Amino acid sequence: MVSTNQNMIRQNRLNLVVRNLLLACAVLTVFITAGIILSLVLNTFSFFGEVSVWSFLTGTEWTPLFANPQYGVLPLIAGTLLVTVCAALIALPLGLFSAIYLSEYAHPTTRKLLKPVLEILAGIPSIVYGYFALNLITPTLQNLIPQTEIYNAASAGIAMGIMIMPMVCSLSEDALSAVPPGMKHGGYALGANKLEVVLGISIPQAFSGIVSSFVLAVSRAIGETMIVTVAAGARPSLTLNPLVSVQTLTSFIAQASSGDNAHGTTSYYALYAVGMLLFLITFSMNILAHHIIRRRKEAMG
Repeated sequence: MVSTNQNMIRQNRLNLVVRNLLLACAVLTVFITAGIILSLVLNTFSFFGEVSVWSFLTGTEWTPLFANPQYGVLPLIAGTLLVTVCAALIALPLGLFSAIYLSEYAHPTTRKLLKPVLEILAGIPSIVYGYFALNLITPTLQNLIPQTEIYNAASAGIAMGIMIMPMVCSLSEDALSAVPPGMKHGGYALGANKLEVVLGISIPQAFSGIVSSFVLAVSRAIGETMIVTVAAGARPSLTLNPLVSVQTLTSFIAQASSGDNAHGTTSYYALYAVGMLLFLITFSMNILAHHIIRRRKEAMG
């Protein structure tokens, strides 16, 4: 009896230690996040003390290192969206179709072979994708379309789409596999074929997981740095032509962090203003995704 009580006391103490440790980790995460946001906000205010918000958001020239600097961020936004759209056009459909095949059509042996391949793609460093785009995708595009520049948005977008595709596939496949088999069997019992069950039951039931995979993948594309730094170029261009050199929000941050901007200057604080804009874009995407998922759940139930 005494031994049992001692074991219970020891177990309670262990549970208390683990709970406090987990609480400390959670609190630390909150403080780190708050510190990052506070750093962005304070330095962004310093930037907007020198440059108006309106000229920053609507200006069409981004030349922070010129003798007469201009801080219009639209060229960086255009470059980011151009590369992200190219990546999304490749990653989202291919990732979703691959997930549907793996969860609904593939033989278990085939699934076991393909899943590790996708995981290998997800584990390749982004710098490798950048040089892959520069040394293979760009020459291929130049052979097909001679006016393609060496550094261009299309090759960076294609490489980025290949990189984020496994994320879409893996998360969507998990969501589709979590659909209760009884619901699918009910569809078959009503005379539906495989495609009708996938489109009418599996995808609607896994909708929230699929949307989450899309949002995470697109957010990953927006925040990617090395691929666009290596393959997209460093020329801020307000263009919709994916065959020319562009500069994205993240590639400017990488460039500004290399030491070309003196601390305390307007061009230095522009680094934080661009970082805050990048944070607001990805944060807005997550809010929109939660709204879509909530409306979908309300419509279904």
